[in-house]
Amino acid sequence: MTSHAGNTNTNTNTTSQASQTAVMAAAARAAHLLVDAEPRIFADTVAAALLGDRAEELLGYHRVHGAHPILAGARAQAVTRSRYTEDALAGAVRRGVTQYVVLGAGLDSFAYRSALADRLRVFEVDHPATQRGKRDALAAAGIAEPATLTFVPVDFETDSLADQLRRAGFDATRPAMVSWLGVTMYLTREALGQTLAVLGGFAPGSEIIADYILPAEMRDGAGAAYVSAVMSAAADGGEPWLTVLSPDAMSALLEEHGFVVVEHVGQRDSVDAALWERTDALRPAELANLVRARVGERRNPAS
Repeated sequence: MTSHAGNTNTNTNTTSQASQTAVMAAAARAAHLLVDAEPRIFADTVAAALLGDRAEELLGYHRVHGAHPILAGARAQAVTRSRYTEDALAGAVRRGVTQYVVLGAGLDSFAYRSALADRLRVFEVDHPATQRGKRDALAAAGIAEPATLTFVPVDFETDSLADQLRRAGFDATRPAMVSWLGVTMYLTREALGQTLAVLGGFAPGSEIIADYILPAEMRDGAGAAYVSAVMSAAADGGEPWLTVLSPDAMSALLEEHGFVVVEHVGQRDSVDAALWERTDALRPAELANLVRARVGERRNPAS
């Protein structure tokens, strides 16, 4: 997406229509199944297909250099946030939630592989050019677009997120789960607030899961090394990091827009401890946190 939910370009190659960071995240998820040992943290069996004609190049790089701390760090970041989010989504489905909004969807593959997808109305929100490239990649791989999925094209330079969701059939009177992964660091605080203002208007009981990069003083050595390597590369690729947040700052931003924070978790605590009993290069880093928050009950203005 553009300024409020991610970045994209408009080249004609299917993977180049998605943001470079979305492509790298998909490659990391796919490579986890090829490079890393058991136990698997997350099984994305569709990510490789979404890489299109770049799959061999990108996955080959992980195969050859997979133990490098930066590539291993990228895989750890991608698979832990996906595992945490989809575990939380499963709990929401058990509670009766039937709508799932994937904000800044990029090359997310939930709707095409998860058994949960049949029990949800899935709304993938992203820039029109990114969605065109993704749909081309799906078609080329022979992957059908499920009837439960709705693409919601949003160009934040011209479109309203709330209006586009409504037109797509999203019911703002019923609770929803929202995932917003790999995006917040590319937005200004103003843009974060504008999007949270829309999400905070969802039905009480709706939840959001987002990740955010920690400030320098809260990173460990592995996190600092990852930022040093990746932040400048992202900027060179036209996707600069604009915002880092402490847990307190993220909580304040969410609470300002009507959310009640449920928890903040780092990589280590975002998945079961047994998943870190590993023989490969994956290690948790103090780099980014996940936050889970719930839309609170509406207050009576007269109270």
